[in-house]
Amino acid sequence: MPTQRGRYYLSRVIKLGSLTQDKLAQASLGAPVLQIGKFQWAITDTFDGRESDPKFLFGKLAKYSSEGRVTVVDPEKKSQLDALAPNLLVASAPFVYLPEFSGIAFLHVWNGIQEDLFPKRFCSLIEAAYQNFFVDCSVEPVADYRAFVEKLDNLDRITELSAKVHPPNPLFGHLWGPLKDYIVQRNAEEVAVREKKTDGEGLKTELRQLMRELLAGPPSVPPSTAPQKVDITDAAMLMAADGYGHGKVTGEQKGEVVIIRTSDTHKSFLHSKEPDPVELASAAAKLFKGISDERHMEH
Repeated sequence: MPTQRGRYYLSRVIKLGSLTQDKLAQASLGAPVLQIGKFQWAITDTFDGRESDPKFLFGKLAKYSSEGRVTVVDPEKKSQLDALAPNLLVASAPFVYLPEFSGIAFLHVWNGIQEDLFPKRFCSLIEAAYQNFFVDCSVEPVADYRAFVEKLDNLDRITELSAKVHPPNPLFGHLWGPLKDYIVQRNAEEVAVREKKTDGEGLKTELRQLMRELLAGPPSVPPSTAPQKVDITDAAMLMAADGYGHGKVTGEQKGEVVIIRTSDTHKSFLHSKEPDPVELASAAAKLFKGISDERHMEH
C-alpha cells in the first residue's frame, strides 16, 4: 500500500521574552496538556534529534476528546453499538523543528488541525509550559517569493504596504540586514510599518524588483543592490516574507481592491503523513537551506 502524503508548511518560530532555543526545546519535549474548548491538546511522540545532523526536534500536535464515542460491533447480537472511548484522538499533526533555521515544518490536517490553527495551539502549549510567564511565541509563515511576485504582477497599482516584524534569530537576509540591526539597536521586540497612497500612481516600491533579483541571481552571488538602498518598508516586507513577521499589500486590479498577504503564499511541500522523524527533518532542512541560499540569508 503506497504511503499517504500530506502537505507540510514551512514557518519560523519567533521566540520573545525569556523564551530561548533551549527553553523551546524543553517545552516541546515536556509540554502540559491543555483544555481548549471541548478538546484537549498535547504534544506527543516526541523525539530529541539535537545530536543528529541536521539537529531537530520532532513531535505530534495531538487534538483529542476526553470522552469520545465510537461505534463497535456486538458479534453475538450482530448489531452496532455506541461505546465510550476515553481520550479519543481527533487529529494529529506531525512537526519537526530545526534550531539552525528557527524553522518548523508541520502537517496541515483537513478539518482537524488546519494550517492557521497549528501555530496558535503549538504556541499555547509552549507558553503554558512556563505558566505564560514572560514568554511569548508565534509561528510565522515563510512566503513563496515566486507565487508572491506573480500576485503582485497582477496589480495595476499598489495603494498600501504594511508589515509587522520581529527580531530574527539566528538568520537574517542580506537585503534587510540594516533593518535587523535597527531592531536590535532599539532593543525592540516588534516593529510595525505602514505606507498608504490611494490616488494617482499609488506607492513607489521596489519590492517586486528586489524579489525578482533574488530569484534570478545565482545562490552563491549576493544581489547587486546594496542593503542601504532598500527602503525601510520594502525591507520589512521582505523580512515578513522570510518568516519573521507578516505583511500585507493592498492594491487595485481592474478597478477592484485586492489584498495580498505574505501568508497567502505559504511555502509548503509534500511528505508522508506518518513520517520517520529523521527523514522529515532532512527534507525540511534541505528546503530551509535552499531558502537561505536563494535569499542570501546568513548568521
